Amino acid sequence: MERFLAACQRQKVDTTPIWLMRQAGRYMEAYRNLREKYTILEIIKTPELACEVTMQPLKAFDLDAAIIFADILPPLEGMGLQLSFSKGEGPVIHNPVRTRADVEALRMPEPEESLWFTLQAIALVRRELASRGLPLIGFSGAPFTLASYAIEGGGSSNYLHTKCLLMSDPETWHLLMRKLSEVVGRYLLAQARAGAQALQLFDSWAGCLSPEDYRAHVLPYSRRAIEIASQGQVPIIHFSTHTSGMLDLIKEAGGDVIGIDWRITLEHAWSLVGEEKAIQGNLDPVALFAPWDSLKKRAQQILDQGTGRPGYIFNLGHGILPQTPVSNVQRLVDFVHEYRAQGV
Repeated sequence: MERFLAACQRQKVDTTPIWLMRQAGRYMEAYRNLREKYTILEIIKTPELACEVTMQPLKAFDLDAAIIFADILPPLEGMGLQLSFSKGEGPVIHNPVRTRADVEALRMPEPEESLWFTLQAIALVRRELASRGLPLIGFSGAPFTLASYAIEGGGSSNYLHTKCLLMSDPETWHLLMRKLSEVVGRYLLAQARAGAQALQLFDSWAGCLSPEDYRAHVLPYSRRAIEIASQGQVPIIHFSTHTSGMLDLIKEAGGDVIGIDWRITLEHAWSLVGEEKAIQGNLDPVALFAPWDSLKKRAQQILDQGTGRPGYIFNLGHGILPQTPVSNVQRLVDFVHEYRAQGV
């Protein structure tokens, strides 16, 4: 079994597996060259191009898994929202969800209908990866993070509209989350059936909530999405940021692997989620800009906590940043594979 999948299942591995969130992206020249010809949505919605981009970091680095090149927001398009990516501003939802009528109007199409391009890309990548003996990760945004984008109309610093809807109209909130949990769960399951050998649920914005709000208004819907996805019988990674204070609730929502950011140590995270869960993380992405000696020291501190324990996967605490030096990515990947902690 590939070492990444073995680690997901808390089995013994020959060395620490590593993959990196946003490992395909603007820091790579091959990706920038492609973006000169195509928009990000054109790449995502053209299976052959999505396959090409997915494979770019696998050709450059000795990574232990590929992750399909996609974005968390296309599922919202299928539900009836109008999405575009504005240069320098990120994603924009042009008809945000603000009222009960808006939520009731949201469609719930089958992923094979609305997200066929990503499912086809998965099949193409699996064929490319066969000779390399490497697994493919599929992913989706979590219900709360998708709800936040849908309500805010894009990124946000305070999630004002999202929290106001949650607090002032809980019935509408729960209707929205029920719809999103079904869409997300079915999308993840479809990716597994298309060939993805692991799945990651991204709840990038959950950390804006109090533990009480997360428990009442988010946890049941992340759990529902994971329950549906688990029918695919592949490992599920549950990743969130700014949630160190409620990792017990993240664990309760589900997942075989808990992804953590750099705001908590591996040791503390394991004390909260228990030894029965694998953990993925958790280097600060900015560390990749540091001189190699500093980056190496930070990676070593993390590896000393995870190496030799069943169920540890090295990753960043969030995605690779666009200006990241490629040479540091190369050295980090090799270092993680070569490193042996003292006493291991």
